[in-house]
Amino acid sequence: MSELVIRPARRHELQRVGEITVAAYRADGFIDPGANYERLLADAARRAEHAELLVAVDADGVVLGTVTIALPGTEFAEVCMDGELEFRMLATDPVARGRGVGEALTRAVLDRARERGCARVVMCSAEAMTTAHRLYHRIGFHRIPERDWEPLPDFRLRAFAVEL
Repeated sequence: MSELVIRPARRHELQRVGEITVAAYRADGFIDPGANYERLLADAARRAEHAELLVAVDADGVVLGTVTIALPGTEFAEVCMDGELEFRMLATDPVARGRGVGEALTRAVLDRARERGCARVVMCSAEAMTTAHRLYHRIGFHRIPERDWEPLPDFRLRAFAVEL
């Protein structure tokens, strides 16, 4: 595994961040081309403006993955409450899978929450994202079904949390 650096996304990387996010969701069949959610995933500039956008880069500075961090009451927050930090849109470039990118980004989110003094990190994931669920459980996340919700009819998101 090459060395990964997790850091805030830079302006010149935002288009690539959007492309990686869309590619990751498409690779697993989680979005249809042209869907509204695809446009949201592609718009990394908006995420960087209204949330914290981290990237994982290799030793050459190539962006391999990304995650969006939101605080309660902000545009990209879905389920977080006071004292919590939420992450969304965790994505690894399909060609970089198996290199620990998703885990490194998730652990960076936990570090960021600790730095901010948050007591808990929460997130939602589609029921079909079982590979991601295994990662979250391995890191210590547990289900919080009382926060599960449906952004669209018959599309349920499962909520997870980890105490810090």
